[in-house]
Amino acid sequence: MDTEAALQTVEQLLKEYATEVKQPEQNRLDFSISVENLLEAIKTLKANQWGYLSFITGLDHPAPLTAEGEAPTEGNLEVLYHFAQGAAVATLRISLPYSKAEVPSVCGLIPSASLYERELMEMFGVNVVGTPDPRRLLLPDDWPEGVYPLRKSYQMVGGAAEPPVET
Repeated sequence: MDTEAALQTVEQLLKEYATEVKQPEQNRLDFSISVENLLEAIKTLKANQWGYLSFITGLDHPAPLTAEGEAPTEGNLEVLYHFAQGAAVATLRISLPYSKAEVPSVCGLIPSASLYERELMEMFGVNVVGTPDPRRLLLPDDWPEGVYPLRKSYQMVGGAAEPPVET
């Protein structure tokens, strides 16, 4: 199957789960999906043998700075599940508010996702519900709770990790 046909196929497979579909690059489609539809969308990809999970990444979108006197808004995190079939890439984008940064584990469908889930938990602070192995992967055991190095609020002070500064 050529790349264009693969993208057309994945768009048909995932359109019922997506609230938005974008094509940021020639060989890629991004599907905005609610966290509630994540597992069903992945089951659909697997049932139709479309691609493989190439990686899971996180993005931090902190709230914009507000003018004095305005109520601060809450930032959000995104979890991106990248599936590839040849040169075609389909990304499932899950947006989560900081206050409910939680996704279900996909390890029941894709056991190899465990390492990605562990990284997501410790580096971004996303709670992956039901992950089979919640141990730390990259950070030392004595790393402070609530300090996530890949969040934009992370600060290193004097060579030691510090909790984010509230603004």
